[in-house]
Amino acid sequence: MSANPRETGTAPSSRAGPREWTGLGVLALPTILLGLDVTLLYLALPALSVDLQPTSTQALWILDSYGLVIAGLLVTMGSIGDRLGRRRLLMIGTAAFGIVSIVAAFAPSAEILIAARALLGVAGATLMPSCLALITNMFTDARQRALAIGVWATTFALGMAAGPLVGGVLLESFWWGSAFLLALPIAALVLLTAPVLLPEYRAADAGRVDLLSVALSLGAILPLVYAIKHAATHGFDTQTTVTLVASAVFTVVFVRRQRRLSDPLLDVALFTNRASGTALGVLLVGLVGVGGALYLVTQHLQLVEALSPLAAGAWMGPPALAMVVAAIGAPLLARRVRPGYVVSGTLVLSTLGYVLLTQVHGPNSIGLLVSGFALVYLGFGSVGALGSDLVVGTTPAHRAGSAAAMSETVQELGVAMGVAMLGSLTTLVYRNQMRVTAPTEGGPGGAAPAVSESLAGATSTPQVPPALLSQAKEAFTAGLNISAAVTGAAILALATMAAVVLRQIPPTGRSVPAEPSAPAPSTRGTGHADFSSGS
Repeated sequence: MSANPRETGTAPSSRAGPREWTGLGVLALPTILLGLDVTLLYLALPALSVDLQPTSTQALWILDSYGLVIAGLLVTMGSIGDRLGRRRLLMIGTAAFGIVSIVAAFAPSAEILIAARALLGVAGATLMPSCLALITNMFTDARQRALAIGVWATTFALGMAAGPLVGGVLLESFWWGSAFLLALPIAALVLLTAPVLLPEYRAADAGRVDLLSVALSLGAILPLVYAIKHAATHGFDTQTTVTLVASAVFTVVFVRRQRRLSDPLLDVALFTNRASGTALGVLLVGLVGVGGALYLVTQHLQLVEALSPLAAGAWMGPPALAMVVAAIGAPLLARRVRPGYVVSGTLVLSTLGYVLLTQVHGPNSIGLLVSGFALVYLGFGSVGALGSDLVVGTTPAHRAGSAAAMSETVQELGVAMGVAMLGSLTTLVYRNQMRVTAPTEGGPGGAAPAVSESLAGATSTPQVPPALLSQAKEAFTAGLNISAAVTGAAILALATMAAVVLRQIPPTGRSVPAEPSAPAPSTRGTGHADFSSGS
């Protein structure tokens, strides 16, 4: 069977037309929805903390359960999309996301909200790989594909930019659950337009999904995050060690099984290609920093600066605008400058942003806080746009679903890990500083446990003395400073790696020299793609 250009990854001559670009607008809708969901919940956390009274660990799980389940299932959903049909899976996931959003909006307890967030993660896992893989089907010209992915990544930034503003308005007038109900009109619009404007694609000879691989992938990810959270609360004890070892064992078994399967859930050969492997590493580490910083900055604006949700959302606008500019500009700049240098340069700017965050001290630091976070977001916009194209652009068309899923997996895992790691580090610093003060100065009515637990607990407890509340804010800010310093050092190292390893990748649209170490692209199957609404 002969291979066509789309199967081998060479640039075909066909260019996308008006229908493909209109279809890109449809794919932007669920992406905007996911962007909205991120920032809306971060701003809603203080309000729902007052209503549901979650512990600090439960508050992190409310944020993390969504991203962690997505990260654990994205590869699975990418493979299912290759088999079931990428458009069909997109529509199924969109409908499920809308239904579960209703459950989350009316959750009566922290436990039910965590469960609903996990189910939203299952639904959300179908959206991102389907969107990114369909883009590779619709835009086969290298330059058009790079621009389309940049535009698509920008819509996520737009969702994050609109989220704080829209969420602030909602939280000023309604309860925190109204943030979840925004999914309903967006989901309805996707379900109406997708059958008309999006092509269906499925791999012609795709095998069955290996359920054991699915279980092993979850076994590798979930114990790792649990260990991080447990260590932040209880220290590095036996339970932490056991869960870390379990995660490592599941990871080794998962990788070995993928190497043996003829049709693996995850094509580990992606990691043997220098471009895609390095891009995945940049996406993962970069998003760890962004996810943690987003969580800490939004909490600082509301809990330390004591801003309303609407005011906090307005201050999040400039950083989101910086991310939009980078997501649009990076693919255009990469047409003339090597992508590795573009990524490295923006990561250096992100490092400067983390340096600024280390200088934030208590209240009245909004300008410094927002400026630093804007630089952090600038790097995220560039990495998100160019990193995804580097991963997907070096993959055969019939494996694009798995490659797109892997790209989105490391991004979602990075955000979730960032919240877990930097949130836990900040909590550890906070508790160490408040351990001596709170029990003796906790005030009447048993306020000491709330003050010792978290800043959210301290600010939601009316009987906390003002002096102690000020100390709690200083302790939280100290945790933010330390987390920013650690992350900044890691991002600077990442910028160096991107400049060195990715320097051989030419500007977009130019031919890429073959790497001797990379396996030859698979030519198995021709796949099936069409724009008919009934496929």
